[in-house]
Amino acid sequence: MTAKEIRESFKQFFASKGCTIVPSAPMVIKGDPTLMFTNAGMNQFKDIILGNVEKKFSRAADSQKCLRVSGKHNDLEEVGHDTYHHTMFEMLGNWSFGDYFKEEAISWAWEYLVDVLKLDPKSLYATVFEGSEEEGLERDNEAAAIWERFLPKDHILNGNKHDNFWEMGDTGPCGPCSEIHFDSRSEEEKAQVSGRDLVNHDHPQVIEIWNLVFMQYNRMANGSLEKLPAHVIDTGMGFERLVRTLQGKTSNYDTDVFQPIIKVIGALSGKTYGEDEKTDVAMRVLADHIRTIAFAITDGQLPSNAKAGYVIRRILRRAVRYAYTYLGQKEAFLYKLIPVLIETMGDAYPELIAQQELIVKVIKEEEDSFLRTLENGIKRINAIMDDTKAKGRTVVNGHEAFTLFDTFGFPLDLTELICRENGLTIDEEEFNQNMQAQKERARNAAAVENGDWVEVKAGTPKFVGYDFLKSETEILRYRQIKQKNKTFYQIVLAETPFYGEMGGEVGDRGYIEADGKKVQVIDTKRENNLPVCITTALPEDVTATFTAVVDEEARIATECNHSATHILDYCLREVLGTHVEQKGSLVTPDSLRFDFSHFQKVTDEEIRKVEHMANKIIRQNIQLEEHRDMPISEAMSMGAIALFGEKYGDTVRVIKFGPSVELCGGCHIPSTGQIGMIRILSESSVAAGVRRIEAITGQKVEEMLDGQQDLMRSLKETFNNAPNLVATIKNMVAENAEVKKQIEQFKREKEVELKKQFLAGASEINGIKVVRIGGDLEPDSVRNIAFQLRAENQNLVVVAGTAFSGKPMLTVAVSDDLLSHFNASNLVKSAAKLIQGGGGGQPHFAQAGGRNCDGLQTAVGTIIDAIKG
Repeated sequence: MTAKEIRESFKQFFASKGCTIVPSAPMVIKGDPTLMFTNAGMNQFKDIILGNVEKKFSRAADSQKCLRVSGKHNDLEEVGHDTYHHTMFEMLGNWSFGDYFKEEAISWAWEYLVDVLKLDPKSLYATVFEGSEEEGLERDNEAAAIWERFLPKDHILNGNKHDNFWEMGDTGPCGPCSEIHFDSRSEEEKAQVSGRDLVNHDHPQVIEIWNLVFMQYNRMANGSLEKLPAHVIDTGMGFERLVRTLQGKTSNYDTDVFQPIIKVIGALSGKTYGEDEKTDVAMRVLADHIRTIAFAITDGQLPSNAKAGYVIRRILRRAVRYAYTYLGQKEAFLYKLIPVLIETMGDAYPELIAQQELIVKVIKEEEDSFLRTLENGIKRINAIMDDTKAKGRTVVNGHEAFTLFDTFGFPLDLTELICRENGLTIDEEEFNQNMQAQKERARNAAAVENGDWVEVKAGTPKFVGYDFLKSETEILRYRQIKQKNKTFYQIVLAETPFYGEMGGEVGDRGYIEADGKKVQVIDTKRENNLPVCITTALPEDVTATFTAVVDEEARIATECNHSATHILDYCLREVLGTHVEQKGSLVTPDSLRFDFSHFQKVTDEEIRKVEHMANKIIRQNIQLEEHRDMPISEAMSMGAIALFGEKYGDTVRVIKFGPSVELCGGCHIPSTGQIGMIRILSESSVAAGVRRIEAITGQKVEEMLDGQQDLMRSLKETFNNAPNLVATIKNMVAENAEVKKQIEQFKREKEVELKKQFLAGASEINGIKVVRIGGDLEPDSVRNIAFQLRAENQNLVVVAGTAFSGKPMLTVAVSDDLLSHFNASNLVKSAAKLIQGGGGGQPHFAQAGGRNCDGLQTAVGTIIDAIKG
């Protein structure tokens, strides 16, 4: 069976069991602050499992694209070195939400693997949770008893809490799990060592292919377990591992999932897979990473220096490093793999085809940029190695190696490789200490301590903020959180007018009030699809009835900016073309930011066209047409614009302002006239093929125009109300340039005179002519005079101690014939501390600045003494 056939057979099998087949959620997560990427098939069902939303089905199955770069067996730096771990992978899964449980989950897994896929049952092993005394949990005898109907007892193994008790996080749903392992070794190998002795021992041919999770408990913040009211089944099977097993391969990379990509890598690089281990690792790294990078970009996550964008940039740069070091690719290479990736995965994931041009451009620009960084890093390595050798050492400082990793993206192995080729090693222990210190800093900065939710009243929260900015409500639940030594409270209201941050729109602020006492809501976030109010205090009586009030001025300003982004989106498509697609946005009360796909700079003329068209729509005062819970098919037939990387349900909300029609869950102004006016402040590049517009609306435009008007008035007054202000300023600039030129000419002439005076006053020390320079000369003049003197004379040293604008400076210049006797840099460094400064340079010329003018003459004397010897 081909990979495509295997994926389809899984869906068909579970559809026959009454499961709803759902599409893959985006790999990049946007609505959950606890996750950056989908790392398991269950992520998109998290709200159902937590009971935050009503379930639309009780059984489901899918093939989910996932990304893991940390955690058990998922260290990014290890990917490519073995045969079965990946960054991006597909997870085949089936779920039950309060419907079937262990009996069906295990028996169906067996039926699919053995009866449908025809796997040899003698090569299968199952693990069950052995129990935990500290948790007060017994062995999962229920699961073991079901497995005994299919497997001999010696193929059923006990697993510890680490391997066989699955948890969503520090708190939340959890339970025992049962892993299914497959032994793909030869019969001779099986006869020598039993497969049961190799399960969960990282043997490359005895691997886990399916994990059946039985969620029975809820982990509380204090570590205790409570039983879940409704059991959940969550299974996950690694698609790439299953394909490998069925195709009789010993490596995931030998299957038709990866081989087409690896063959293209070989053809483009002139290398052959299987001939050299280092080359093979590089090819596996590229084949794995190109999938991750392409899917992330498709889902709207561009490489950047922050959060999820940093993870993608790190993965991309790792691939570039391997291509550079082991495949000899000194120019952009990865982007050439996109056509074969689309050929192998485009049918299952058509978004790759739709976004091909953007993916290629983003990857190529990132490659070009990092290759330049690599060159700079290699120069830095060379300088470090030269310095190490000059000091008579053979071990490179671990801190320097870490700086290379942190600044230039050089992993330790690449730095070690280059150093080893030059007869050097690295202080790996010091490197690891620096790495650990950085991880601790990051962990402490991001550490959030969450308490348990305290339920005040049962119920499901309802958002009423589209229609009301004030409502009577009650607290459903709350909890305390601590971050950076500060205490906050998260409060979930029964009816809430507060919009939780989502879709680029910031959360509402305001207050809740009861019995005349107000508690300020400083922000509203969205967690697990719940609008959660953030406060710094808890109401005295959490059971009271509250009035929830949104900050009206801030909300209306935000609505104006959000509606303005929709209008700008429409106008950009009209002016630049229909290839324009939203790639991100930020909407606050003060301004808006809109990122969109476009492959060149937007000209000033085009920006003006967009502005004029947008402001015309505003002046028409078009009324908002809002359609809630509209079937998505109907919305799309209306021409509504959907965003790549967003997962929409069966029903959606449509926002329409005349010709602008978009799917959107945010807050909007009732009519365009209330926006007042749009003014675009800037247009810039965010990444290859992605531009950014920043703009303001309404009152902020008025404030900006007032400021510009005041500036013009001030300028006119400055230039005596000249009738043609632009011409007057241009004339003044020209005159100023001419005066500057004359001043520079005067300075050069003055320098010639001073040079003659200083040379005439030179003293002789041990047969060497020493020229001393003092006074309050500008540093540039000192430099020019010193360079001229050393170039025009032999057997000469220039020693300058000057103070310009109260800042002391030491300068030393040495004529070429004396460089074997004196080093200007060393002379300056030895005296710089006397002026409380530092500096250096080259053997023939060096300077040092400082803070203490009083020490200047002593410092000059120290240099003279050094010359005297």
